[in-house]
Amino acid sequence: MTKKDIVLKITDSTGIRQIIAKQVVQETFKSIVDALSRGEKVELRNFGIFKIKSRRQRMGRNPRTGQAVPVPPHKVVVFKPGLEMKQRIK
Repeated sequence: MTKKDIVLKITDSTGIRQIIAKQVVQETFKSIVDALSRGEKVELRNFGIFKIKSRRQRMGRNPRTGQAVPVPPHKVVVFKPGLEMKQRIK
């Protein structure tokens, strides 16, 4: 499913124009990214939780040469699904 599919689904179920639905979806995603970039946790009830996790430095391996390569510490976004999502997917 793409962002356009989400917009079309919203317009079909609510009857609002596509341009308005697209703006709402885009602002929603932008707000989530902005909050994560500030280090905040984003909790959407019954959907899930997005948060930033720090990965420590480690030694990796170059798959072509097999040589050990240091991987610097970095931050990643993790998602933990909510209870309702877990139940519906099962």
